[in-house]
Amino acid sequence: MNKTPDDPEDTTALKRALFALKDMRAKLDALEQAKIEPIAIIGMGCRFPGSANSPEAFWQLLHEGKDAIREVPPERWDIDAFYDPNPNTPGKMYVRKSGFIDQVDHFEPQFFGISPREATSMDPQQRLLLEVSWEALENAGINPGKLAGSQTGVFVGMSTNDYSGMQMKYGDLAQMDAYLGTGTSFSVAAGRLSYTMGLHGPTFALDTACSSSLVAVHLACQSLRAGQSKMALAGGVSLILAPEGTVSMSKSHALAPDGHSKTFDASADGYARGEGCGVLVLKRLSDALADGDNVLALIRGAAINHDGKSSGLTVPNGQAQQAVIQAALADSGGIEPHQVQFVETHGTGTQLGDPIEVRALAAALGKGRSADQPLLLGSVKANIGHLEAAAGMAGLMKVI
Repeated sequence: MNKTPDDPEDTTALKRALFALKDMRAKLDALEQAKIEPIAIIGMGCRFPGSANSPEAFWQLLHEGKDAIREVPPERWDIDAFYDPNPNTPGKMYVRKSGFIDQVDHFEPQFFGISPREATSMDPQQRLLLEVSWEALENAGINPGKLAGSQTGVFVGMSTNDYSGMQMKYGDLAQMDAYLGTGTSFSVAAGRLSYTMGLHGPTFALDTACSSSLVAVHLACQSLRAGQSKMALAGGVSLILAPEGTVSMSKSHALAPDGHSKTFDASADGYARGEGCGVLVLKRLSDALADGDNVLALIRGAAINHDGKSSGLTVPNGQAQQAVIQAALADSGGIEPHQVQFVETHGTGTQLGDPIEVRALAAALGKGRSADQPLLLGSVKANIGHLEAAAGMAGLMKVI
């Protein structure tokens, strides 16, 4: 028997098909929206030079324009034994100052369920990450002790391994135990956070040199947007515990002789080394709002790339810098170049790198900008030095 166009069965089937199409469209729209959903920064913790041991203390340091650079503390190494103003003197450094934090050897292991014996073999960078991550969560109004079983990711940027080198160079091989292996491992530095708090999200450490902590944030944003993590800890740590790194950098003439980064200044003659730790607590904006979190700032877009083939292994590539800025804007969901009002730059204070960065910023963000819409530039390295693997945390927290 032939069915008429008005047959109830046909009408019902058509309605079901339309409903399925609408449902599919809604799901596709949700997926597309998730790709560009802003990421909320809901908590911060830090240890930066100048006794900036909290976000509030860091802001006060910046507000007062303090100079946090000082001579190498005697508990690190004898600067007189390693100093020589001639950069080419073997085994010597031509700088006496850097940005240091205090009491890196102070730690309460029992608070984290760690024995004093194990703590002795732990790189102070691991200890700092535990303390600062805990403080960042408390800053967010979250009890770290209640996160066990949560889908919280951990993304940590690290580059230096001074403590391991010191143990190998000065330690007694007969006294070394199994804790030294875990205590100086980058992967364990991240894994220890998840172990201590019982976190089940993606957990890893990464080393991309000076960009390490910002790449950690970028990957955390991706993990949140992809639904792999419900919340994330992202940051970086770097400590200057031994003289060898500064001696090596002295041979490349990369450092400012007076220990100060003079960013974008005609007198710029190299960068100042610094150290520190910074950790952010991140959530998708929709989750942060639903949970009633205090949203400090939003990450609307993020991107990473590499210089590729440039004029030298360590020489910046302006075109690549321009491209990554444009990619971050494209990831932001609609922010136009002329809407950007301030850029916290890499700004190390080198005669080679600073001009390349400024030209890249002008090319990427100058389009459509009127004379009454200046693009302001800044660099926290002039205050606290270049924190290397943790540098991105200082710059990001500054603008918050």
